[in-house]
Amino acid sequence: MNAALHSFSLPGAMLERGFWLYVWRVGTIKGDLHYVGRTGDNSSPHATAPYTRMGQHLGFAPNQNALRKHLTVRGVTPERCRSFDLISHGPIYPEVPKETDDRDTLMKLHKPVRDQVGAMEKLLCDGLKAAGYDVMNTVNCRWQLDNIGAEKWENAKAAFREEFPLL
Repeated sequence: MNAALHSFSLPGAMLERGFWLYVWRVGTIKGDLHYVGRTGDNSSPHATAPYTRMGQHLGFAPNQNALRKHLTVRGVTPERCRSFDLISHGPIYPEVPKETDDRDTLMKLHKPVRDQVGAMEKLLCDGLKAAGYDVMNTVNCRWQLDNIGAEKWENAKAAFREEFPLL
């Protein structure tokens, strides 16, 4: 590949830690592919920014690069893609404040919020698939939205319709 000038623009808000939903839209020569995700770890009380997940998704760390893996399974070399758009909505909830160093206490505060955003992630993934978008991943989740989560989901869905009108 020949050297070329490339540019990248990032809204500052995408640096904010918290619970976000996001969709990768990957432009390939055969059309767009999509990947649905969220911030808010299952195994730790952290909820990072979409910007942080962006590099991890396209990196080579086996426990973090889900997007790269899904593309590879489809026979797509990430470095040969036309474009990568990260469409994110949030923060839907703020990251749990680190007022203590006790991991168990932090996880008790983190899990209910994580579960709400996890349920939204599944709804977003299933909704995009049902609307005909080519979504590479599947979100397996049995968490249910509470009343506040349902309201936040409706707001998120409306926001994502700006980019995905069939949703």
